[in-house]
Amino acid sequence: MALGGSWVTGAADPRSDLDLIVYANPPPPVEARRSLILPTATRAEIDNLFFGTGDEWIDTRGQGVDVAYWSPEWIEDQLDRVLVRFEASLGYTTSFLHTVRNSRVLFDRAGWLARLQARARSAYPEPLCHAIVAKNHPVLRRKLSSYLEQIELALHRADPVSVQHRVTAVLASYFDILFAVNRVPHPGEKRLLEQVRHLCPKRPPELESQVVAVIRAVGGPGQELLSHLQVLLDGLDSMLVSEGLI
Repeated sequence: MALGGSWVTGAADPRSDLDLIVYANPPPPVEARRSLILPTATRAEIDNLFFGTGDEWIDTRGQGVDVAYWSPEWIEDQLDRVLVRFEASLGYTTSFLHTVRNSRVLFDRAGWLARLQARARSAYPEPLCHAIVAKNHPVLRRKLSSYLEQIELALHRADPVSVQHRVTAVLASYFDILFAVNRVPHPGEKRLLEQVRHLCPKRPPELESQVVAVIRAVGGPGQELLSHLQVLLDGLDSMLVSEGLI
């Protein structure tokens, strides 16, 4: 059992949940979990399956608690995927690696979690960096069906939902590349600009203002959004060229 999230990284605020991870296959029985949780909860969702098996509740002090149940075999494969097979995703490639690396072990009778965490804290593999760039960079604007091409088409069709969806994909791949260039695992979807300031010394100089400009342009004139996206991606390309990655 481990504690993860902002309570470990020091970024917790008054609305932050306690994020607990229980490694078990199968998860503890639902009724056993219910008997432990309900006496201390003012509101609870037991065996919530929307985002994987989990329990969520608010205790009598108003503290939110979010428990995720992960099988040991599954998380071992997630680490193998990036540390051994160097398999990249479109966005968030190393987020589970970050979770294991930065969690605080609470209970580990056989030492399995300590060994897993030691693996997660090994040096960032150089082939993984190259794989993430190779997977995420071409789809930004080089490929025929790139995100930028899809955004242009959606703007032409006056399809704002598709525009929003593809802009989100651009940012997911952009940040995946950025963390890879700095050889640090991706910290997840929250507080990304703040995380970049702390974790990524290698970054385009106007990154924050460019990202904010893109987000603010969504829903506005199409050419303005496209112009901001081009500027954002130009900065990324310049960094990748200077690092010898494209």
